[in-house]
Amino acid sequence: MAKAYKKQSLGRGLSALLENQENDINSAQDSNADQLIGNIIELPINQIKINPFQPRTNFEKDKISELANSIEQLGIIQPITVRKTGFKSYQIIAGERRFRAVSFLKIKSIPAYIRIANDQQSLEMALVENIQRENLDPIEIALCYQRLIDEIMLTQDEMSIRVGKKRSTISNYLRLLKLDPIIQTGIRDGFISMGHGRTLVSVEEKEKQLKYYKKILSDSLSVRQTEKLISSNKSSIKNIKKVISIDFYKNDIKRITQKLKMGVKVSLKTKNKGTVLISFNNIEEYNKIIKKLTGGK
Repeated sequence: MAKAYKKQSLGRGLSALLENQENDINSAQDSNADQLIGNIIELPINQIKINPFQPRTNFEKDKISELANSIEQLGIIQPITVRKTGFKSYQIIAGERRFRAVSFLKIKSIPAYIRIANDQQSLEMALVENIQRENLDPIEIALCYQRLIDEIMLTQDEMSIRVGKKRSTISNYLRLLKLDPIIQTGIRDGFISMGHGRTLVSVEEKEKQLKYYKKILSDSLSVRQTEKLISSNKSSIKNIKKVISIDFYKNDIKRITQKLKMGVKVSLKTKNKGTVLISFNNIEEYNKIIKKLTGGK
């Protein structure tokens, strides 16, 4: 088997650090920590555990098998990143796919870049590393951003700096989480694109979102066609509301005019705000208006 990564032998000092519990390193401040932390070391597979904070939730068996075949032919090109959790105990921060592929091949060790990190730091590193690699589906990326907000307390501006993405890009991903869960699953499974999702987010009602989603699937609509469909339907609804609004005021003006037998006008500032104007020519007409409005004789 060809090896892209040259296995490095452990020196006597480093071997003592890894094999002797009395000399074990648990923090960056420990003596000789610089010999371990930040270095790439061949670690036994049985000392490494899966990261419960792993943002990726979908590990396709076919993809793992393909990666395993590549490793079998070319070797491990890129080490995984782990954090030290105890004596002869490590947890994956990044590289779980590589770890799974190596485990599948029953290789007993894997090159690893060792870090010291607490749970929060491990989560942040795992989330940021996955986002930067851009190998997650759009919903997984959105969930990563949301976890950075909820659990690490990062703002969108801070995330923009950490992951090297524009703030608007981050916002677009986060907005996908407003979609109905069925549509989110459709994006994850590749039935529709992120572009479709961004268009559907503009529809507030979940029932309407699902209606458009089914239309996209049944008619194989492109993103552009979906935008036109939603836009045309919104325009139709606005026109209907406008007509209803105008008819409403026209009917009321007619009723008031008939009752007062005087000129009445409605002046609108917005669709819901305005003034009612009743004109009169003399004091007698004014008194007549007041009597009718107040129920006087």
